[in-house]
Amino acid sequence: MSNDLNQEFVGDYVVGLDAGGTRTRAVLAAAEDGRPLGEGAAGPGNALTVPVPRLTDHLVEAIAQAVPEGARTRVVAVAGGFAGATAASTEEPGHVNARTALTAALRRLGIPADRVRVCSDIEAAFASAPGTPADGLALVAGTGAVALRITDRRSTATVDGDGWLLGDDGSGFWIGRSAVRAALRMADGRGTATALALSVGRALGVPDEALPGDGDWSRAHREAYRMHVLPAVMAELPIRLARFAPLVVEAAEEKDTVAEGILDEAADRLTDTVRALNPAHGERIVATGGLLGPEGPLTAALTARLRILGLTLDWVPDGCRGAVALARLAYDGDDR
Repeated sequence: MSNDLNQEFVGDYVVGLDAGGTRTRAVLAAAEDGRPLGEGAAGPGNALTVPVPRLTDHLVEAIAQAVPEGARTRVVAVAGGFAGATAASTEEPGHVNARTALTAALRRLGIPADRVRVCSDIEAAFASAPGTPADGLALVAGTGAVALRITDRRSTATVDGDGWLLGDDGSGFWIGRSAVRAALRMADGRGTATALALSVGRALGVPDEALPGDGDWSRAHREAYRMHVLPAVMAELPIRLARFAPLVVEAAEEKDTVAEGILDEAADRLTDTVRALNPAHGERIVATGGLLGPEGPLTAALTARLRILGLTLDWVPDGCRGAVALARLAYDGDDR
């Protein structure tokens, strides 16, 4: 989206921010109707893992792209959804870091917004649903996985989101790890034959002679396979296992039973995550993340499971729209 402002800079403006683990997006919008007018992007915006000075720089870069210099004095409210922060507590470290960085960024850009609102990127994504809901459930299923209960636009209960080591069940990481585990189990003779052994091996650069083929996969070749796969995986950050999730989707499309089972279990685990929030029949659930979009590999399976609970998924792409809506509410005096 390019800047859509003329040089008159009439009216009041708001800024919405979606600051996630990989990038920070800023959207300039008309305060009156939320019409988007400009957009900018910069580096990661996780308020717990990105140092405050660097987070400030990323916010400055994204906001400067979105807001022309001549329009900055007309910005009346800013809302930011930050990974690692929450609206529920103004004293927790993520919230403090996000507000500190955002305040510094606005000051550096000469934006005199009197109303600044900080929340989590998930709370902003929930607000992105039609009607800017204040209450309901939020589900994120991308590289990680977490479900929240949102009450009065603030998170009041959390299920999972415990990271690659302890949780994120049903996430892209979980699916990717399951793919490598299935490949290794086939190689050492404990698991069912699966096309994942070949696709995972190729992705990790296993020599052709050690890959499973049409003929007998000898014990020597299996050992060579394992001796290559294990060091290759261990040399990367664990979260990089998420890159193997698309291999599971491809194999499942070819009716590989192991891959189909992995995706089915992922949908089951996400359903358990939602169920742990004790949803009421008909309660709204807003979902985001690459596994659950219009083309998401878990969308159909999870939709069917949640329908049994009386729930319907309402998918949103990110938190930008919600952050703009929250900024407009702040401008109108709704600071919930």
